[in-house]
Amino acid sequence: MQVQQILKSKGAAGVFTVTPDTLVSDAAKVLAEKRIGTVVVSEDGKSADGILSERDIVRELATRGGACLQDSVATYMTRELVTCGVASMADEVLAKMTEGRFRHMPVVEDGVLVGLVTLGDVVKARLSQVAMEKDALEGMIMGR
Repeated sequence: MQVQQILKSKGAAGVFTVTPDTLVSDAAKVLAEKRIGTVVVSEDGKSADGILSERDIVRELATRGGACLQDSVATYMTRELVTCGVASMADEVLAKMTEGRFRHMPVVEDGVLVGLVTLGDVVKARLSQVAMEKDALEGMIMGR
């Protein structure tokens, strides 16, 4: 299954972005209000310049305390992004996420941010695909 199909199944919620100068406290509010685990950091709303997750914030809170909430997200964002394209396969994305130990991957086409897939999205898609393959095989065996 391609990432493009996963994005279509997610609907039109889009990707939530913040600028690099956004305060960590404001990014945390976006995460809480939208009930999401990460925001993409983008200077122009079109490119993926970084990513900031709940985990990033919690780690800094544990290290620095509440003072980190007044810093910009640029201070703590992951800058070396691992991305995929709409034609990427779910297995490939799942392998990258597992190997890199992260749960969110920006989808980028021609330098433009077009979506975001989560580990849960990819696992759900793979389970659906496996169920369809199982049904097809059972049908072949049973002569349906």
